[in-house]
Amino acid sequence: MHLKDLNPIIAEDIDSILAADIDWKRFKNKTILISGANGFLPSYLVYLFLSLNEKNKLNCKVIGISRNRKKARQRFGSLLKRKDLSIIYADVSGPLEVKRKINFIIHAASQASPKYFGTDPVGTINANTLGTNNLLTLAKKNKVESFLFISSGEVYGSVASENVPTREDQYGYIDIDNVRSCYAESKRLGETMCVSWFKQHKVAAKIVRPFHTYGPGMDLKDGRVYADFVSDIVNGRNIKMKSEGRASRAFCYLKDATEGFIRVLLEGENGEAYNVGNPQAEISIAELSQKLVSLFPEKKLEVQKGDQSTKGYIQSTIDRNSPDITKIKTLGWFPATSIEEGFKRTIESYMLC
Repeated sequence: MHLKDLNPIIAEDIDSILAADIDWKRFKNKTILISGANGFLPSYLVYLFLSLNEKNKLNCKVIGISRNRKKARQRFGSLLKRKDLSIIYADVSGPLEVKRKINFIIHAASQASPKYFGTDPVGTINANTLGTNNLLTLAKKNKVESFLFISSGEVYGSVASENVPTREDQYGYIDIDNVRSCYAESKRLGETMCVSWFKQHKVAAKIVRPFHTYGPGMDLKDGRVYADFVSDIVNGRNIKMKSEGRASRAFCYLKDATEGFIRVLLEGENGEAYNVGNPQAEISIAELSQKLVSLFPEKKLEVQKGDQSTKGYIQSTIDRNSPDITKIKTLGWFPATSIEEGFKRTIESYMLC
């Protein structure tokens, strides 16, 4: 499978990332290990590195770790036949054995959907802590050039209103006895582990904190409200709100976020965390629903008040969530995709399937 065989919108996104002013030669003849490889965020990284081989002839190798063979097949299809991609089917929280020399590690394996926070909080914690321990140990053994931990904007908790948009050092309250905190608290510990391995073992660990990220390939049954909205538009259904939609979030398109991850992996300071998000694309959930409907007027859809029950989904109590990206801008990154363009591309990518 070649880049041209990908969904056209994904292929355009990958091409756009490759055009960025990044020293791609850093990956020449190198091996990159990506945990959770078939997940929403890391899959773009897999496509990116394979595309580097096609376009830039860099001869890099990608080793993906995936728990689910079926999902890996669904995500990568015939790409799995390529010699520059191999998949280890394992739970990152358990023992890992990688015989090949590794140069870069990106730890993205995580149960990021809130639907898991109530049904599998232990599994959520394990990937962010035991999995991080296993991969940092592997990084130390291989003396990797760089280790990237994909954390989350959820680590900030409920911050004071005057600290939104939020800098990397502005933390708020998290109720540690609320089961939903399994995700934020374990991500916090994962970050501290990265800093500790850097300080004690000199592992070149960096951290990114993605805020609300969307794009082609996200699970439309994820349970998050914006995934529900996209699913409704794709399937020609009216959007039924499950709340008043007053909460506001800053939405970042996956193409932009992926470029941010690469910049931190290559240029970020060891032991440091960087926000990756788009504060210019902050919008309330109610406004987002109306905007998505307006993007496809030919579908003649509307926004309606729906069932207020959440059916196991544990909602966030945070009213406003937005990043300050001053720090990552020093690495030359800034988000370039508007909400209108990003969600239009996302929805169209499913309509092309």
